[in-house]
Amino acid sequence: MPEHPITHDLAYLRHGIVNLFFWGPAGAGDRGWVLIDAGLPGAAAPITRVAAQRFAPESRPAAIVLTHGHHDHVGGLKALSRRWDVPIYAHPLELPYLTGRSAYPPPDPTVGGGALALLSPLFSPGPFDFRPMMHPLPEDGSVPGMPGWRWIHTPGHTPGHVSFWREEDAALIAGDAFVTTKQESLWAAVTQRVELHGPPAYYTPDWVSARRSVEVLAGLRPEVAATGHGRPLYGAVLRADLADLARHFERRAMPRRGRYVGRPASAGVDGVISVPPPRVRGLGVLAAGLAAAGAAGALVWRVRR
Repeated sequence: MPEHPITHDLAYLRHGIVNLFFWGPAGAGDRGWVLIDAGLPGAAAPITRVAAQRFAPESRPAAIVLTHGHHDHVGGLKALSRRWDVPIYAHPLELPYLTGRSAYPPPDPTVGGGALALLSPLFSPGPFDFRPMMHPLPEDGSVPGMPGWRWIHTPGHTPGHVSFWREEDAALIAGDAFVTTKQESLWAAVTQRVELHGPPAYYTPDWVSARRSVEVLAGLRPEVAATGHGRPLYGAVLRADLADLARHFERRAMPRRGRYVGRPASAGVDGVISVPPPRVRGLGVLAAGLAAAGAAGALVWRVRR
């Protein structure tokens, strides 16, 4: 499971259906690099192996920074924070979900289509608790351990979702503010068919904010965009498609109907305040998800790059 280069000092590792990122030049050594996100449960071992190969044996990061705290982006955090004794940073509005105070709004399996959307009721919404290692990102927009980068608040997929931007080479780590594969589809997630999309629909509780975040990122005109799901995109093709996604977000990304369409979940500094009622009650969706899991779930875990 090797890492894949994005820029001269940025690489990504695909862990199952999600990407995580390593910033720092090869051979950076102990505390000379940063981990961005931490994959699914079980990611700690491959992350440690790649870090040893890329930076130095037994090397530890200066920090772990999070785009957001969904289960597929924090799976390795507990083991890694203990192993490395490293601070973890997230946006202040994300901290309630990472310090045991609040679960995320429940997913909406009725939107997006595909097996992963149906499976979403099985994904843990938390709360997760990574105290005492959790810290808020600096108010000045800097990114700990990553000189030249700044964080940008890009809510919608989660209240405290952030993206990371480097002006020097127009490099963007977008997290799940938008993605480059149809993440709701198990087949697309496994094959990594490249297709620019909005955030994963089944776990996006605020579509108005999600649209604004895509507009902000499109306005940066990135040269490269690395996302939480799918392969990196580059150059003029990326910029044109991202601009089109921003212009036509309602058609290309937003579900026509759904639990959070027109009625976003509300959240504050202590976590979720309110959520609208589900469109589908009972166990029907969960049963469909379990059937999809029995038919195809093992395929995800067998994917290796």
